Amino acid sequence: MQKITFIGNLTGEPETRTTQSGITVCTFNVAVNRRFTNPDNQKVTDFFRVNAWRGLGESCAKYLSKGKKVAVFGELQARIYEDKQGKTRMSLDVSADEVEFLSPKEEKSAQQYEQEYVDSGFKEISVDDLPF
Repeated sequence: MQKITFIGNLTGEPETRTTQSGITVCTFNVAVNRRFTNPDNQKVTDFFRVNAWRGLGESCAKYLSKGKKVAVFGELQARIYEDKQGKTRMSLDVSADEVEFLSPKEEKSAQQYEQEYVDSGFKEISVDDLPF
């Protein structure tokens, strides 16, 4: 059994698609900085392509965006493919078991809260309408 765990930031917007059998998959790329620098004193960064399936994928598509920090737990899969120029490339793909959203929630404006209240279907009532 092999597992991988890492923390990093999304490099772009997540992409969601549905397989022919109706299963949702959300794919996003995560940049992970290493603790050391190279001989030129530059940061070393690894890039992982993450695939989150079913409900986890739906949550990732809903709440993640470029730059958000995540912790990913899953299985590492090396994938070899040919790029547009015909060169052989390798991608480190992760099939996510868990994704934790580490970036704080964005603050909502009073107008956004008010709109959520209106959209929720609740009705404003007065004290006089209370039965007690």
